Amino acid sequence: MKVIATYQVPARACPDPKKKGEGIALGMTIGSWSGIPTSRQAKQAKYAGEYLGAEAVELPAGPFVRLQVGYPVSNFPPRISEILVAVFGKLSMDGEIKLVDLSFPDEFSRWFPGPRYGIEGVRKKLTLFHRPPIMSIFKCGFGLNPEEFSELFKEQTAGGVDLVKDDEIVFDEEERIERVKYCRKVMDDLLVRENRQVLYAVNLSGSPGSLFQTARQLVDAGANALLVNVLAYGFNVLQELASDTKINVPLVAHPALAGAFYSSPFHGFSSPLIMGTLMRMAGADLTLFPSPYGNVSIPRNEALEIGDKLRGTSLYRPSFPAPSAGIHPGMIPKIIEDFGNDVVINAGGGIHSHPDGTEKGARAFLDAIEGICEGNSLEEIAKNSPPLKNALARWAT
Repeated sequence: MKVIATYQVPARACPDPKKKGEGIALGMTIGSWSGIPTSRQAKQAKYAGEYLGAEAVELPAGPFVRLQVGYPVSNFPPRISEILVAVFGKLSMDGEIKLVDLSFPDEFSRWFPGPRYGIEGVRKKLTLFHRPPIMSIFKCGFGLNPEEFSELFKEQTAGGVDLVKDDEIVFDEEERIERVKYCRKVMDDLLVRENRQVLYAVNLSGSPGSLFQTARQLVDAGANALLVNVLAYGFNVLQELASDTKINVPLVAHPALAGAFYSSPFHGFSSPLIMGTLMRMAGADLTLFPSPYGNVSIPRNEALEIGDKLRGTSLYRPSFPAPSAGIHPGMIPKIIEDFGNDVVINAGGGIHSHPDGTEKGARAFLDAIEGICEGNSLEEIAKNSPPLKNALARWAT
């Protein structure tokens, strides 16, 4: 059984793909056969990487070669961080080379948790099946006490938001438990009053030694989802969170730091790999990534491929894609056209910067999504929705 890694190298730097590929295969495993006694070669042969072939590809940045190398699964444990070290660790510093894909044999893949809930499980928790869920982002959260946080939470949920996530840069660790308790009361009141469930993804942060205890404390205090800065803490952390039976809430993966990994065609990882394949494999129930529409964007074909990696055929449950950054109600038709019904509509400024306030900002999104799913145009919906009408006017300028 082999894990197959696909690397991307500029054609000008790869005149002999076979030589390059064979060099990677040995260099990233046994190092070299040179100087190894014959008696040891037989023992080490089963750990050697294998060059599997190459193809030429033409990209906007120029001509590239994609090389495939197979690595025996016996070389590493079933943990993503170690796999990345084994197939790309020192190689990532070897000039211009990018890891664009990893594929895993099914027998090996079964060691990984995948999403505990996934799309179906999150929908069941929300009892929401006919439209994309709406997720809002806490903005301007610095300096707010728990009660003030809960008031802002109430405004968002009153407008129809289904999920609320913390701003990933707010680490109010001393007051976080109290904040969860206050927001939980808002959620419980909403459930009693409207029979409507809301998920609150609380930002999980802490020292490595305290992280899992903190996660359990947050769940015990009433957190019904957790936001994880996966690339900061490592894929192994997400994998362990998804496997921990005491942390039995949906996990929302944030792409913070991802731009340092995927943005260059010459270095790092591909965006579908780190925000699609590996997030789902490690256990993200919902994954944020830059949209092709907003102010922090990626090419549309990459965004759609991330969506495919999160929801396509796999041993794992499908994970909700959440294209993010700069989303406003005028983008709803395009998002649903591109990603279908199983997508989370995620907005921060698009809700909070509504001219009539946060609650109306959320309502504008809800009206737009409901109407589009019923087959109406935004213009038709806006005739009977003042919040949407005002939102369209606000973001048309």
